[in-house]
Amino acid sequence: MSLKKTLLFFAIALGIFIADYALKSYVHENISPLRTTQRYPYGGIAVFRDWHGIEFSIVHVMNRGAAWGAFASWQGLLLYARIGIVIGLFFYLVLSRASSFTKFCLTLITAGALCNIVDYFIYGHVVDMFYFRFSGYSYPVFNIADSAIFIGVVLLVLESFFGKKKAR
Repeated sequence: MSLKKTLLFFAIALGIFIADYALKSYVHENISPLRTTQRYPYGGIAVFRDWHGIEFSIVHVMNRGAAWGAFASWQGLLLYARIGIVIGLFFYLVLSRASSFTKFCLTLITAGALCNIVDYFIYGHVVDMFYFRFSGYSYPVFNIADSAIFIGVVLLVLESFFGKKKAR
C-alpha cells in the first residue's frame, strides 16, 4: 500500500480517536450517569424528541462489558481479548496484501476497538452516550468507537457478499 493511503488511513483512525475521546470526556465530566427513573432525556441532553416516533439524546452510560454490557463480570479477560484482537488486526493491516477497501474497513474496526480499550484505562469502563428510542423501543446505548466498529464490519460483510457475486 502506498504511503499516501497509509497516511490517509492513519488520519482517519486519528480522527475517530480524537472525536471519540473528546465526546466521551465531555460526557463523563458534564452528564451524570443514566437514570431510567427520570423522565426523558433521562439525565442527559435531548437532541430531538418524538420526531416520527424517534427520540435521541446524549446520555452517560458506564459499560463494563462488551456489546450491550455482555461479559461485564469478566472485565479483565475482556480487556486482554480486546488488546489481542487489536494487535492482530494491526499486524494484519501492516503485513497483508488485502485491498485498500478491506484495509479501510479494518482501520475503522481497529480504531474503534482501540478507543474502547483506552476508555478502560482512563475511566475503568467504556463510556457510551448515543441513546435512541424508536416507537418506544430503547436501542442499546453506543458511542463513536462502536459506530466505527459497526460500519467497518458492515462494509466488510457487504464487500464479501458483492465480491463473491462479482467473481461468479
